[in-house]
Amino acid sequence: MSERDGAALVLFSGGQDSATCLAWALNHYERVETLGFDYGQRHRVELDVRLDFLRALPIAFPEWGRRLGEDHRLDAGVLGQLGATAMTDDIAIEITEAGLPNTFVPGRNLLFFTLAGALAYRRGLRNIIGGMCETDYSGYPDCRDDTLKAQQVALSLGLDRSMVIHTPLMWTDKAGTFALAEELGGASLLDLILEHTHTCYLGDRSTRHEWGYGCGTCPACELRAEGWRRYQAAK
Repeated sequence: MSERDGAALVLFSGGQDSATCLAWALNHYERVETLGFDYGQRHRVELDVRLDFLRALPIAFPEWGRRLGEDHRLDAGVLGQLGATAMTDDIAIEITEAGLPNTFVPGRNLLFFTLAGALAYRRGLRNIIGGMCETDYSGYPDCRDDTLKAQQVALSLGLDRSMVIHTPLMWTDKAGTFALAEELGGASLLDLILEHTHTCYLGDRSTRHEWGYGCGTCPACELRAEGWRRYQAAK
């Protein structure tokens, strides 16, 4: 494996899915860098807990810690200027006329991967890893496998370098994501994910549930709670 092939960039938001993908990457690559985005998200507490996770991970897993490289954070605030969504503004979560929840931020993942591709190019990386999923999700079109395959082609052409987008969770539900975390790092990794990640759309960290922190009622919390129930039932 060449030095370039042995390195990867993980889109690490600070949520359960991206934390699991980070562990997956550390299990597959010799060098892993991380990238987070500040886009004025309502649940911007994720920007704080992602740092807690990055600090705790090398302590619990020294071998992974030796592979963990530089963390990057980019400003993607332009997304909030394009129009109000329940992810960027204090508005009720509901289904729009298009049939999508108003937590959908149009173009978010497309922009994230474009910026990630540019950063990866500068850093000499070709593997980009994201936690997008087409199994347990809200119908976001920029999470679909076809979308990300098309983006991989566009990045490779636009950068004139073979870029590879990896989505380890694409066909995995939330129960499977919990199970994958346990497979990768046992109870220690699960504990880190429950304590040091944030997935609640409302940014509520006042209550620690058995599946982690959150309001317990938003779509993200409901998915996570149901996934935890099914994961526990399957053990």
